[in-house]
Amino acid sequence: MSSAGLAPYAFADASVPKQWYLQSMQAAEMWKTSTGSGIKVAVVDTGVNANTSSLEGQVLSQDVPSAAAYGATKDYDGHGTTMAELIAGTGQGGGLKGLAPDAKIIPFRVVLSTLKDPAEKKLTQQPAAAIRAAADSDAKIISMSFGAPTTDQATKDAVKYAAAKGKLMFAGAGNDEEKHEGFVAFPAALPEVVGIGAADANGNAAKFSQSGDYLDLASPGLNVPGWCDATFQKYCDSAGTSAATALTSASAALIWSAHPAWTANQVLRAMIDTAARNWDKSTPSKYFGYGLIRPRLVLEQRDINPGPPNVDPLSGDSVAGGAAASDRPGSGAAKGPAPQDPAPKAAADAKHVGGSGQLWGAVGIGAGVLVIGGGALAVLRARRRRN
Repeated sequence: MSSAGLAPYAFADASVPKQWYLQSMQAAEMWKTSTGSGIKVAVVDTGVNANTSSLEGQVLSQDVPSAAAYGATKDYDGHGTTMAELIAGTGQGGGLKGLAPDAKIIPFRVVLSTLKDPAEKKLTQQPAAAIRAAADSDAKIISMSFGAPTTDQATKDAVKYAAAKGKLMFAGAGNDEEKHEGFVAFPAALPEVVGIGAADANGNAAKFSQSGDYLDLASPGLNVPGWCDATFQKYCDSAGTSAATALTSASAALIWSAHPAWTANQVLRAMIDTAARNWDKSTPSKYFGYGLIRPRLVLEQRDINPGPPNVDPLSGDSVAGGAAASDRPGSGAAKGPAPQDPAPKAAADAKHVGGSGQLWGAVGIGAGVLVIGGGALAVLRARRRRN
């Protein structure tokens, strides 16, 4: 399996990371409502360096189950630390400001393609074991910025186990579209995992971002800063579905923090219904899935109905893991009118959503008054059906 996304050239001023998406997504406005407080995100990656200035106090290594503890805070190439900072960095000391700066990170180190040391490989977990361990932790969200063209039964079983425990899982769709169109990445393509594509500030699908019917949402994935390597000396420009996955995980953390009684199904349904798109929701785009994430629209509507807690919004199936929060006080929200979508219809394989960097936070692309009705999607992709 491989992580993806760092282009090896440094910024002219490495002390000032370029985080255009914070402005485009109107992060400052969102932080007035939610900063991700109370939400733990499992970062299953190359390990997380808990000692960067931006992650001091943000990494809960004590929450890692003992069986998965080896190397959890020893990042072997800088990738996992970047993902953690994109999610929950404080921005201190010139570091990255996370989209959910008050969320906390539970680190899980796994064997990816950049781990070359044979001895370290033997001691480091495979993704299946780490996903299962993350499912046993207090993390609500499992962020997986890696992928491979095949999977195994152990990973399938681990993902099903995590879903049954009510975890919301995101994974990168892959970065090989230009060379291998139609490539399918796992774990993103598993039914229980939300596959994430990458887009630029103007709503264009990244040329490298993998397309296919396993794409569910898209997120900023170009010109995103990240650590150049495991020396943690400077940031480089980053491009990949890795960063897009981390920012989607952070968006879910913001929403879940604002609505702690919701289940994973309800958080995801809210993200789908408020996503920016210029096509009919019943026909997901192979480049964007249901559209570009816009968590601000969820945070602005405090009384929205997130729909049934135990129904997977991607398959329409009732799932055991989604029912846990429904018994908690406040899980029922006021019903609103059905969603409206006055935007012109567009081909579902379009590579472009909107013409402004503000589309990540603005109303008007693919939606009018965005109120979540909680109904099932009209057309469900076959691969989402759980057998």
